[in-house]
Amino acid sequence: MILRKDQLEASLHEEKKLIENGRLKEDSPLDFSASFSKLCEACRRGDLKVCQEMITTEGVNINARDQFDYTPLILASLCGHYEVVQLLLESGALCERDTFQGERCLYNALNDRIRNLLLSYDYSKSSDPLQPFAAHITSLLAKEQPQTSDILVTSTDRAFSLHKFILSARSPYFRKKLGNAPDTTNWKLPPKIPPQAFDTAIRYVYLGEIPNDVGGGPGTGFSEEEVLEGIEKISKYLEIPSLWQGILEGSDRRLARQNRTEEVERGRNQIEAWFRDNVLKHKISIESSIANNLQWDRENAIFADVLLRADQSADEDTPLPSRDDTPQNNKNTSEPQSSGLPLGIPVGPSSQPSSISSSASSRQSTLYPAHRAMLLRSEYFLTMFSSSFLEAQPTPHLLIVPIDCSPAVLEIILTYLYTENATIPLSLAVDVLFAADLLLIEKLKVKAAVAISTLGNGSMPQHATAPHPSSGESATVGDADGDIDEVDIYDVLRAGWLTRVPRLETFAARFLAYRLEAYIDDDEFTELVRESAARIKARQETDSIELVDDIRFYLSERFRLRFEDAGIEEMMDEEEAGMVDGDEDALTEGGKNGEEVGWKSENGKVQTPDFAVSDMEAQMASGAVRTLDGEIAGDEFAGDAINYQVLLGKIDALLERLKLDA
Repeated sequence: MILRKDQLEASLHEEKKLIENGRLKEDSPLDFSASFSKLCEACRRGDLKVCQEMITTEGVNINARDQFDYTPLILASLCGHYEVVQLLLESGALCERDTFQGERCLYNALNDRIRNLLLSYDYSKSSDPLQPFAAHITSLLAKEQPQTSDILVTSTDRAFSLHKFILSARSPYFRKKLGNAPDTTNWKLPPKIPPQAFDTAIRYVYLGEIPNDVGGGPGTGFSEEEVLEGIEKISKYLEIPSLWQGILEGSDRRLARQNRTEEVERGRNQIEAWFRDNVLKHKISIESSIANNLQWDRENAIFADVLLRADQSADEDTPLPSRDDTPQNNKNTSEPQSSGLPLGIPVGPSSQPSSISSSASSRQSTLYPAHRAMLLRSEYFLTMFSSSFLEAQPTPHLLIVPIDCSPAVLEIILTYLYTENATIPLSLAVDVLFAADLLLIEKLKVKAAVAISTLGNGSMPQHATAPHPSSGESATVGDADGDIDEVDIYDVLRAGWLTRVPRLETFAARFLAYRLEAYIDDDEFTELVRESAARIKARQETDSIELVDDIRFYLSERFRLRFEDAGIEEMMDEEEAGMVDGDEDALTEGGKNGEEVGWKSENGKVQTPDFAVSDMEAQMASGAVRTLDGEIAGDEFAGDAINYQVLLGKIDALLERLKLDA
């Protein structure tokens, strides 16, 4: 329907009033804060590290506008920073074709590669990053296999299989009721409550959308008015007022969309708070030798139905156990507060504290109480709990499932599964990548890869403090200030190969290319090239080596992008040739007056006199630079041209030593 001018003006006036009253949010509000300005500046420069920090740490609104009406996505697209554009889109930046800002972003994209990336992110994918999380929570209402519900709510003609931990996290009423009686397994609805009203409320609690038709009418036993009255009563009873507010504002599409986004975010925060206060708070550290003997009752106040075990690696420091971390024997305890631990946590050999001396030298394991309903977000756990394996069979106590990773990595994985959010330190990113690959959690693999490839920004200049590999120090990803943890770049590339993450392969190749002089003579780099060549089965002489091809490409990008316009490169080559000839003449030939400037020793090498050394120092002081092969170049451009050829020559020499054609 096309609105008349007066109708459009009235609609815009009403929208402005809602925004001024704080009821409606602008999709792209103005933001003059220092943190947002820092994000915009990073998008202009293409600084992935700063962008990642502003988004994850500072929580900057990436869809806001600066004083010039630019969004971060428009700036990154306009300046041609593909990786920054990709990061912003993955973080929820909006690029809707039917909006002014979206069309502007597409129009201003520097190249087709960025434009195609923008077009690949439709509305549902970019504007609601929590949608997969909400969809999983909602799907639990209809999931019959594997069975994960632990409480049955019944009405006169319907039954609802629900989950205590979700009800406790989302509703203050259920939190108090189940906190007082955690072993409750059945609950009956009052007959005056329409089942349709309770169904709408429960779907809302499980992060589902409010339906346009709430039910009721002929043949249902309740009129539509009675169903609406029931929803209002349940909203007050369960202490979720936003449900009734959403019903009242459902006719306004923009308000409904905003309410939906806010409710999903609120629900995620509530589940995260419950997860941290109950799951992480009640993790148990125990000696690995007796970890499998621990017994945890199925009826417990945090409603856990499985235990995940992670063993400390041999090279990790073993912390001394505190008395607070030692589980107490409360098998016959009916009051959770009597021992400071929830009902049914835990019994067995772990209840007897070992001596500090023996604990300090023994290997430790950490057990995390968890809920299968959330673990099903992993295809690994979905298959495990749906099959005929032992892990899917009922047991008297909670089953302990070992996971092949460290406790710190498992905690990151659980945090992601419960909250859709995970802060991945660079020092653990590779381990998280392998664990996510093992558990078939693709989105977490992407997050780990992003953490590695943005915090260790591969296109940055070589770090001034980067150690040479031949010195025995590790080849690491990090910044010059050392304010982020270190990751071995060789491990990063091998992880990319093993987990099939092209992003890491690209990052590692770019990283090595921009620092090639520090790695080209390293034995492990040589082995890496050999491994890359061996990745091609039935290798032929005409086959190239992927790693070498990528390094050559980014090496060309590193040196030649600065002067490939207007033939500057050719000019530098001519100056370089002239300079080298002039230097040789000056050092090996006498002047017209017969004076010798250089001479040859018995072995035939040219010796440099003291005044020639002084001349070199003068050249360096006037702006000349020393190249990788020890020569003197007239300026930085000429030095880059020589260094580029030197590094290409080293690559060719390496391939010749390995007897590889590439």
